Amino acid sequence: MKTIPSDSTNPLATLRIQSAIDDLAASGGGRVALGPGLHLCGTLTLYSHIDLHLEAGAILKASPNPEDFKQEQISGSYGVGASGFLIRGNDLEHVSISGPGTLDGSALDYMDGWWVEPYIRAPKAWRPRGIGLFGCKHVKLTDFTFRDSASWTIHLTGCEDVLAQGLHILNRLDVPNCDGIDPDHCRNVRIIGCHIEAADDGIVLKNTKEYESLGPCEHILISGCTIISTSAAIKLGTESACDFRHVSVDNCIIHGSHRGLAIQLRDSGCIENVSFSNCMVETRLFHEKYWGRGEPIYVTSVPRHDGDASGKIKDIRFFNIHCRSENGIFLAGTPESPLENIRLHHVRVDLRHDSKWPGGQHDYRPTHGKEHGGLQPHKTNGAYIAHAQNVLLHHVDLQWTCPPPEWAGELLETMEVDGLEMG
Repeated sequence: MKTIPSDSTNPLATLRIQSAIDDLAASGGGRVALGPGLHLCGTLTLYSHIDLHLEAGAILKASPNPEDFKQEQISGSYGVGASGFLIRGNDLEHVSISGPGTLDGSALDYMDGWWVEPYIRAPKAWRPRGIGLFGCKHVKLTDFTFRDSASWTIHLTGCEDVLAQGLHILNRLDVPNCDGIDPDHCRNVRIIGCHIEAADDGIVLKNTKEYESLGPCEHILISGCTIISTSAAIKLGTESACDFRHVSVDNCIIHGSHRGLAIQLRDSGCIENVSFSNCMVETRLFHEKYWGRGEPIYVTSVPRHDGDASGKIKDIRFFNIHCRSENGIFLAGTPESPLENIRLHHVRVDLRHDSKWPGGQHDYRPTHGKEHGGLQPHKTNGAYIAHAQNVLLHHVDLQWTCPPPEWAGELLETMEVDGLEMG
């Protein structure tokens, strides 16, 4: 093990830490421990069999100078999105980052005024991301805090056998695109017992077009997490160039969020065999610049552009979900790509309008077309189901717990649903 002490006389610690990583990697691996205090840093590159450990009181903070970050493309089959991270690595095995110390993304150093004051800050032309691991196997991310990321916090691309456990991701709720954890074309991932606050998606599974050759996103477990998000708390999509399958979300608590449990298929991939169970979801309306209109459960399969092909969503289950929200359940396919085999068992939605923001809209974003483009005026339902086959609503309770607002519609509205069973 090598321990790197904080040095107030020479705060930029990139070379000291990287040299320790390089030395241990050359001798077969080991732990690089950052001692208590501030460690200002540009890009660090990890290697196989390295554990980067942040001791209690250690703060690894992103440099405010873009010149301190490696912005060239990582070698291999990874595109330009692989550059510009605080910590990065590619094609590694048995690599870990552990706590209990803190990573700090210095978000405000990379903001430049406001897009929508006081709700959304405007980023500068370039900003660093947090942790980027590409094509890695046997990854452990445990017990550290990551705060104030300027963009995506943890991006895992083409990784296998990943454990993210006990993380605290505390991003600002007015910094755009600061997703919490993004498994992209990943397999065998467990995200357990994490707390995430983000002004974008909390946990989002992706299959981006850029890395299409890396295959599907599958065998994912998300359990015991608490999430606050100004977009979707837990989401599959919207980037869906490959398939998603065998995903389980269980025992999560979502509150203060713009959207709760979401599946958004916009491209050619398919999403199947996904289970959401034993979750409590609280969602609310907010500024329409953020995607989502307070839906606690949201499943859509619509093309990104008119004329595009979109894949299929099928075999989706929601069990024992209790929601308190300013909008209802939203399930929508298209005539060409209807939702198939959607099951809701013991789901309760208590609708109540508490905020200053008006409802009465359907939100299909990101889409660019006449039929399913952007925001569309529509009454707010307890549940809206359109273009679906074989939908089961078993012990589904929908109710307004306050006088319904003027933009409230029917508790249940359906359109072109073939095989709706209720009981």
